[in-house]
Amino acid sequence: MFSFFTKKHFLIDHLEGFIDIHNHILPGIDDGAKSVEDSIKLIKGFNDFGVTDFICTPHIMENYYPNNPTTINKAQLLLKNGLKMNGLDHVNIDVAAEHMIDSGFEKLMDDKKMMPLAKNYLLIEMSYLQASINFDKAIHKINEKGLFPILAHPERYIFIQGNLNKYRSYKSAGMLFQLNILSLTQYYGKDAKNSALKLLDNDMFDFLGSDVHNMRQLNAIKNISINNSQLNNLKLIIEKTKMNF
Repeated sequence: MFSFFTKKHFLIDHLEGFIDIHNHILPGIDDGAKSVEDSIKLIKGFNDFGVTDFICTPHIMENYYPNNPTTINKAQLLLKNGLKMNGLDHVNIDVAAEHMIDSGFEKLMDDKKMMPLAKNYLLIEMSYLQASINFDKAIHKINEKGLFPILAHPERYIFIQGNLNKYRSYKSAGMLFQLNILSLTQYYGKDAKNSALKLLDNDMFDFLGSDVHNMRQLNAIKNISINNSQLNNLKLIIEKTKMNF
């Protein structure tokens, strides 16, 4: 009986057919893959455990990564050509973006240059140290546009880690939560892991994403082991991710 409750599972054994809705595998436009060759290595690594569907989400971040539909679609075309040349035509590559809530975000929305997931969802992030000054206003504007905001990796924001009431207030405002796979380990630190597990236990995550930038992170994902309870909770999130995207 004791061994049953302590049994560990490798997460990648349960990811076949998963749709990765948050990653940085598009080549050369943010802090992720630097070239088509880097992108192909990452995609082949995902293919090893049955993941062949991706919604690529490069950063849109004022003064750092000023991406837009033109730059993102161009990078998608380069990657698709690379996939064809490498016999990876079975891989599906869609594009969206991870939008930083910064001083340029509202103009981005007004100019209709945002890049939603599956037409109805907008992946957003903020500083890890404090909420964006215009965060509440930005969420209101997203809702006004008929979009559903998905907060990327809520477990990683230092200023709310462990504060379930604050997380609940975000959920009450209509936000959806996306868990980073690596947050199930101490890759981002102990506090991020503890917050991830607490949110997981309280059924607060809606979607799962890799947020992979490089092979080091992908190799770390391959080694993640989880217990029965965590696996059962994650299976529901994985299925919800597949159903919506």
